[in-house]
Amino acid sequence: MTSGTGIDALDAKLIGLLEAEPRIGLLECARRLGVARGTVQARLDKLVSRGVVRDFGPRVDPAALGYPVTAFVTLELRQAVGHRPMAQRLARIPEVLEAHTVTGAGDMLCRIVARTNAELQGVIDRVLASEGVLRATTVIALAEQIPHRTLPLVNEAAGLS
Repeated sequence: MTSGTGIDALDAKLIGLLEAEPRIGLLECARRLGVARGTVQARLDKLVSRGVVRDFGPRVDPAALGYPVTAFVTLELRQAVGHRPMAQRLARIPEVLEAHTVTGAGDMLCRIVARTNAELQGVIDRVLASEGVLRATTVIALAEQIPHRTLPLVNEAAGLS
């Protein structure tokens, strides 16, 4: 299949096609890529089993759902609590879209959304009420300059850049 990157040009083209047209069928993928349907199925199965392709769900825009305020919250945690239990608590707050363990001044970085700045304060208050949170530092995003993307990275990994 590939060298050290784990994907080759065909994998990258397949991922790019699925990224551009998520509802495309495997037969149409095969036709456009100029390979057999079985090849597309086998490649996709391998990409999924290796965790390269994680899901096929729709990408939802929180702003279109009525949550136009995005903030990044850095949490300092009481060390005895641990990151996994904190992540489980944060996962129960619907407005917390992501949480990552990080290095630096804080322990976790969360991306959260809200309907208004006032509601953002309410979400932050719920986060702060989680056992083990010592402090939160919040940065409100003013505008999205580059939306979440992975295709340039896929192309780089496959040597197509």
